[in-house]
Amino acid sequence: MQIREPYFSKVFKPAVFVLALTPLAWMVWGVWQDALGANPIEYVTRSLGEWALRFLLFTLLISPLRRAAGWTQGMRLRRMLGLFAFFYGALHLLSYLWLDQFFDWAEIWKDILKRPFITVGMLAFLLMTPLALTSFKAAMRKLGRNWQRLHTLIYPLTSLAVLHFWWLAESKERLAMPLVYAVLLAVLLGERVLRWLQRKMPLLRLELPRVLRRS
Repeated sequence: MQIREPYFSKVFKPAVFVLALTPLAWMVWGVWQDALGANPIEYVTRSLGEWALRFLLFTLLISPLRRAAGWTQGMRLRRMLGLFAFFYGALHLLSYLWLDQFFDWAEIWKDILKRPFITVGMLAFLLMTPLALTSFKAAMRKLGRNWQRLHTLIYPLTSLAVLHFWWLAESKERLAMPLVYAVLLAVLLGERVLRWLQRKMPLLRLELPRVLRRS
C-alpha cells in the first residue's frame, strides 16, 4: 500500500501533522469554554500524558505496518510521531510541575520518591529526552551505528509509560484503557521478539548439533 508521492508530501503528511495537534486544540477549547468537568487540571494533565503514550505506540506501530503491508512511506512519519510523543510528554510534565505542584521543587522531589507512578513517569520522560534531541539527520550522521542503539530506548520508556498510566488508575473501572495500552505494547514488542527469534533460529539449529557432539 503506497500513497502517490506528491499527495503524500503535500496532503497526507501535513494532514497527519494537523491531526496530531487536534487533541491539544480540543483541550485549549475545553479550558476556554469551561467544558472539561469539575477538575479541568486533572483532565488536562492526564490527557496530555495519555496522548504522549498513544504517540509512542503509533511510533512503534510504523515498522510492523511496513513489514505486514509494505507501506514504506510510513517510515517517513515515524520521526514526526516520535516528536509529538515528546511534545505531549513535555506538556504533561509541565502541567504537573506548574498546575499541580506550582514549581515547588521540594514537594516535587518528595512526590517522585513517595509515589511510584510519578517515579516511573519521570524516568520515562528522561529516557525519551535523548531520543527527541537526537531525532534529526545531523545527529544520525554524527552518532552512526550508536544512533540505532540509543533509539532502542523507546522500548523500555514505552513500557515505563504504560506502567505509569496503569499505576495512575485509581480504580478497577479506570483500568480499561491502561489494559488496552498494555496489550497493544505486548503485541508490538512480541512481533519484534518473534522476528528476532526467526533470525536467530537458523544459527541455533547449526550450533545445537555441535554442542551435542561435544557433550
